[in-house]
Amino acid sequence: MSAAIGTRTPRVYARRTAVLAAAAALAAGAALITAPAAVAAPPAPVDAATARTYLGQLTVQAEGSLTGYSRAKFPHWITQSGTCNTREVVLKRDGVNVTTDSSCAATGGSWYSPYDGATWTAASDVDIDHIVPLAEAWRSGANNWTTPQRQGFANDLTRPQLIAVTDNVNQAKGDKDPAKWLPSQTSYRCTYARMWVDVKHYYKLTVDSAEKSALQGILNSC
Repeated sequence: MSAAIGTRTPRVYARRTAVLAAAAALAAGAALITAPAAVAAPPAPVDAATARTYLGQLTVQAEGSLTGYSRAKFPHWITQSGTCNTREVVLKRDGVNVTTDSSCAATGGSWYSPYDGATWTAASDVDIDHIVPLAEAWRSGANNWTTPQRQGFANDLTRPQLIAVTDNVNQAKGDKDPAKWLPSQTSYRCTYARMWVDVKHYYKLTVDSAEKSALQGILNSC
């Protein structure tokens, strides 16, 4: 399944299992609602000029295979502090008016997904996306890392590597690189490309030729 390319009207959603009457009322007011006034976000990526420089420094080579890959080799959603794991920290960071229970699970709030312009009011409708997917990292050099290195990558809160987005959009992205998938919100593509290059450069991951070409095209238009 692939994500549609093009700008989508921002929407606000409750749980997908809401009754039809509630869904209809929500749809009626959706046109009046845009992104929350104070949208939290991941750490800012490098600017476009720096990203272009970084992209030129990345090694270009064909992607490796997925032989030996498993998500278990990238231990993720580790405990960050107290009872809060990485997912819960990102949900709180990227959400607005987020409330949590004693286990740090989100019980309320809203999350704006910059990939598709949707806003969700249930944490269950939100995925935490790895900007550079784990499988993509494996094919680009992470297969040679130690497990602690892969764990650091999968839970990186310092660089622009983790972001809260609509779950099915994240699932449509899968492990695709920017030559094969981009956010449907065209206004976010520059930021996305800067994030991607920033992460790959920091971790010294490779890019393939089609991926580099796609990134160059976006960054040259930033």
